[in-house]
Formats: sequence, structure tokens, C-alpha cells
Amino acid sequence: MKVNLKALSDALGLSRTTVSRALNGYDDVSETTRERVVKAAQEMGYVADPTARRLATGRADMIGIVYPFDAGDLGDPRFGEVVAGITERLAERNLDFVIASARPHAELDTYRRLVDGKLVDGLIVARTLVDDPRVAYLQSRGFPYVAYGRTQVAGPYAWFDFDNEAGARDAVRRLIGFGHRRIAMISAPLALSFAAQRRTGFLAAMREAGVEPDPALLVECPFTRDGGLQATQALLARAERPTALLVDNNIAGGGAFRALVDSGLRLGHDMSLIVYDGVPQDVAHPHRVTAVVQPTGHGTGRALAELMLRLVDDGARGQQLEMPGIEAGDTDGPMRA
Repeated sequence: MKVNLKALSDALGLSRTTVSRALNGYDDVSETTRERVVKAAQEMGYVADPTARRLATGRADMIGIVYPFDAGDLGDPRFGEVVAGITERLAERNLDFVIASARPHAELDTYRRLVDGKLVDGLIVARTLVDDPRVAYLQSRGFPYVAYGRTQVAGPYAWFDFDNEAGARDAVRRLIGFGHRRIAMISAPLALSFAAQRRTGFLAAMREAGVEPDPALLVECPFTRDGGLQATQALLARAERPTALLVDNNIAGGGAFRALVDSGLRLGHDMSLIVYDGVPQDVAHPHRVTAVVQPTGHGTGRALAELMLRLVDDGARGQQLEMPGIEAGDTDGPMRA
């Protein structure tokens, strides 16, 4: 039988306020009393009334993320890993994690409903834009948020990101080292922060090597598998095709890989390919696609949750930058004559 707060306080001979504050870890309750209350709650099967708790604390005990889903997202394993990491870390604090699916280009409406309704205590802003109206809105409301990716915003804010410029630079330097000069890049829409940063790293590495990038080999495409496939087909149709290709995301990268295989070119011999976050093995078999790799999605999720907890608990605007690396496969190699 479930026991409520009144029954628990009556059994202990304490006020409901004292019992509630003891259960919620307030430091104005002695450790002896807190231990007594917690022990009795466990023994009696006390179950908190979530509505009463939210009214008392003013908190929803929930963190959210607004995500503009499309069909490609459902097949992105990395996003699932990030969600798992966030959920796991928040659960350790008895907090829930909710994903609010939004219509593309109408995310702000969902943000307003969540914030105005006090439905969450904080929001993780995914796929940040170079100029991001979602971040501007949350700042104007003084609402806690952690940006999953840096963005152009005045003042300090909490964020988690990867050194996207460094990852692209390292990939280009590897291809340059193999002798490639006609290197193409397929990018997600450049309004996205990560895409803009990776393009900047690509251009910097090319010019560092004394190679002026060919604008015709710099392609921006939709954040979809079909987008990557069609962009690669267009590059291959050029009179002078590239000898190497860097794709800045794994979703378009899967399409680029398929286009190259279907073309009959031998990966790592006739054409070199590097994909950010790689291509899943079941798609790439029998190849291992050379990849710019980042810390695991699960670890990233836990890090995002930790930054959010510090922000909600203490107002600390933490920032964390992770470094990528190169994981060699068999899809890139020396340029052939």
C-alpha cells in the first residue's frame, strides 16, 4: 500500500514541511532527522505526489530537447546514443528527459509552449545555428539552456561542442599527405554551426598546403542520405572530377558512399573518401570508411546532462570542447597517376 506525505509525517511525529524538506535534501534539516525520514519512507513504501512536489518546489523535474525530426534522424544511431547518455545521467538524479518533436522551421512555437507552461526545468538546444533564434529567445527569457554546439551569442553561455575546424583540417592534411589536390567537400547546410566550422577548417588546411580550393568542388546539400548521394553524383559528372572527398556528416556520408560504390570507382584507389562520424559497418561492408571520429554519443549525452545539472543547480555556465581524431579505414590512400 502506497503511503503519502501526511501518513509518513504522522507516523514520524514530524511536520509535513520537515519531512518534505528532509526528503528533498535541504540543508536546514539535520542529518540525523534526514536519515530517520528516508529510512521510514523506504520501510513504509512512501511514494511522492509529483503534482504536489512540483507545486512545492516550482520545478518540473524534467529536462527537454526540441528536435525537428525528419526521416533521416530516425536512422541516425549517434543521436540515439546521445539520448541514452542524457537519460542515464539525469535518471541518477531522478530527473526525466523528454524529446519534443517539432515541425521544421516552427521550433520556436514549441519552445514557447515548454517555457511558458513551465513544463521543463531546462532545455538542450541541438543542431545550433550560426545565428540561432532559439538561443536568443531562451536568453531573453532567462531560461536555463545548454547549447549542443557553439553559436554566435553575446555573453557567456553553457555549451558542449567538438573542435570541428580541427577535425576537418586533420582530414584534409591526411588527403594532402596522400598527394591529393583536387579535394571536394560535401557540407550540411552552412547555416548550421558545425557545418560552417568544418568548412572553415577545410579551407584553412587547403590554403595551408598552398592549394586554392576550387569553388565548384565545395557542395552544400540537404542533411539527408539522398542529398549526399545526389551531391556526389554531381561531383563525379564533372569533366575533371575530384580525386578525394570529405563529407562533413554521417547522414549525407552514407549517400556519398553509395554513389561512389555504384559508380564503379575503387575506394582508396581511384577515389579517396573520408566521412565525419563514419558510415555504419552494415552499410559500408566490406569496406571500413576512414572517419573523423569524436567521443562516443553515449559519453556526449552524459556530458550534456552534467552541464545541465550544474546550470540548474548552481547557475554555472560550463563549457566543454572535445577533440576529434582520424580513424583510418580502407577508403582513402595515395593518389594514383
